[in-house]
Amino acid sequence: MKGIAAAAVLLLAIGGCSGRPDAAADVAGAAQGTTAVTVTGSRGRHVFMVERAVTAAQQAQGLMYRTDLKPDGGMLFHPYPADGGAPREASFWMKNTPTPLDILFIRADGTIATIAENTVPFSEAPVTSREPVAAVLEIVGGRAADLGIAEGDKVSWAK
Repeated sequence: MKGIAAAAVLLLAIGGCSGRPDAAADVAGAAQGTTAVTVTGSRGRHVFMVERAVTAAQQAQGLMYRTDLKPDGGMLFHPYPADGGAPREASFWMKNTPTPLDILFIRADGTIATIAENTVPFSEAPVTSREPVAAVLEIVGGRAADLGIAEGDKVSWAK
């Protein structure tokens, strides 16, 4: 019984990190596999091999606490929102995230709506898409500029 109570406290504590009351904690924090994401723009194509955050718990956890991000890695939030509902404005934060990220907000047609570049580690300030989006791609901060990725570029992956 003590073990069950301790596990419940741990789940509540982890879930509280997300700042979203509807996000249940995922103790493992593992994303739902990996997928290749291709960004195509005026400077050509670039492929990222990213983790997938599919469930509400995985999306709440995101890349928090991670220090092992690869230059061509990241995390894809799709479907966004996790409940598979219609595209909507997305709001992220960097709480408990030690690595600056570029956050690419992707419209339902696969084009990049907005890029939040080099987000501030550990910040609780909202980072918003400013319009409805169907997916979000997080990559290492500065990579979008390094690769010439811009708003309007096309993003694709195996669905």
